[in-house]
Amino acid sequence: MGLRIISGALKGKKLYSVRDQSIRPTADRLRESIFNILSHRVLKAVVLDLFSGTGAMGIEALSRGAESALFVDNRKDALSVLKRNIESCKLDQIARVVKWDIRQNLNCIRSNTPNFDLVFIDPPYNKNLIKPSLFNLDQSNSLKDGACIVIEHSLLESIPTDLTAFDLTDQRKYGKTLVSFLNYLI
Repeated sequence: MGLRIISGALKGKKLYSVRDQSIRPTADRLRESIFNILSHRVLKAVVLDLFSGTGAMGIEALSRGAESALFVDNRKDALSVLKRNIESCKLDQIARVVKWDIRQNLNCIRSNTPNFDLVFIDPPYNKNLIKPSLFNLDQSNSLKDGACIVIEHSLLESIPTDLTAFDLTDQRKYGKTLVSFLNYLI
């Protein structure tokens, strides 16, 4: 079975995938578990999807009533598929795509208004990208106080404890994947 939207207005909608093995879309069951945990935080949320790949997480949020989503990735093949998914779901009015290298900084999101209250981060596993992503996110001044950050990562990677703007509130293990939920504290 291919990638599809789990719930909401676009429930059952199939999404295009990337053939490249370096891009691993979040499996349907894992995505469903994450959104069950987030439940009330999705409706009317302003979403940021970092390392967005196919866009499955942000599109799922939009399907479930998020107000808007900004997708950020720098891989050409991922951006191509992401744009196709947004078009096929007819989300052009509430979704934007930015080509950007998240490792450098997140200056591309500084002017986004309103600020984000829900962020998905799904970096390539075991590349030490969690800390620079969180650091750049904090430096961007684009998060609402209390924003929820969901990080999908390898069991071998830990969430940095020296970034005091983020509070780890929950962590769930799904096979070889760890999902960490953080709150942003201004």
